[in-house]
Amino acid sequence: MNLKNKRILVTGGAGYIGSALVPFLFQNGYSVRVLDNFLWGGESLLGVLHHPHLEIQKGDIRNPSDVTRALEGIQAVIHLAAIVGDPACRKEESLATATNLEASVRLLTEARRRGVERFVFASTCSNYGKMGNPDLFCDETSELRPVSHYARLKVDFEGHLLDSPESDTCCVALRFSTAYGLSPRMRFDLTINEFTRDALLKRELVIFGEKFWRPYCHTTDLARACLFVLQADAKLVHKQAFNVGDDGENFQKQMIADLIVKEIPGVQIQYVQQVDDPRDYRVSFQKIKSLGFLISRRLPDGIREIKQALENRIFVDPYAKKHANV
Repeated sequence: MNLKNKRILVTGGAGYIGSALVPFLFQNGYSVRVLDNFLWGGESLLGVLHHPHLEIQKGDIRNPSDVTRALEGIQAVIHLAAIVGDPACRKEESLATATNLEASVRLLTEARRRGVERFVFASTCSNYGKMGNPDLFCDETSELRPVSHYARLKVDFEGHLLDSPESDTCCVALRFSTAYGLSPRMRFDLTINEFTRDALLKRELVIFGEKFWRPYCHTTDLARACLFVLQADAKLVHKQAFNVGDDGENFQKQMIADLIVKEIPGVQIQYVQQVDDPRDYRVSFQKIKSLGFLISRRLPDGIREIKQALENRIFVDPYAKKHANV
């Protein structure tokens, strides 16, 4: 997209990924309108609060009038707003359905009606669920086998986004790897962040399902991927899904523990057989890489930055409820 005079709506812009994304958009010449209900507060936007090209709208994507107002004069949407994660969606199933599917469909419908040029949706690699063949990597053509309410809702909206009739709106789905790393809206309920915190502060780790595979990606690179597909040639990304991450960033939890111990020696590790989370998948990221997207940070970088932040007491209470989605 031509950068000149483009205004981007970021739903969920005060969240874990959104608050990392908004500064990138400013750096690349965009104006930004954030639509967020501030469920976890809006302090994550304090660093950009006085930016001349920021608008903040407190509202809820479930509210049609909020959506109508938010889309006024908008050229592109990056849709991050959601009830995020399996535990949160399991706890609030009806709210998750209303937000992640029903409200998302209405948002897309209204965006298309208004002629929004591009709609970028934050989906998840959890869509792959459990690998049929553990020796293979899932790519964008692999069967989607969601095993949680969260992933099923993502799959359902992806289908609506990518399979619906043609319009002037270029639609893209980004299947995010499991996120980690620092963010203005910090979360410590994500695997890498949680493990690093517990290893440093408790000197112990309790790990469930240590052999299961997952891909991981830093918040910075997930934000960069949003910008990347926003700027890509529409012919290359329209009605396409892209896994976001790097082939070398697929890890089993036991491998993560080994990396953490290298940075934080002397940690006691207890492995517990996993019984309630069957997700197990390795993912290929060759499709987005073929367009030129490369990650900038790897898992050890994230471990080190979280360790440094904790050692410097950046967080008053890393176990506080505000640092988790449940």
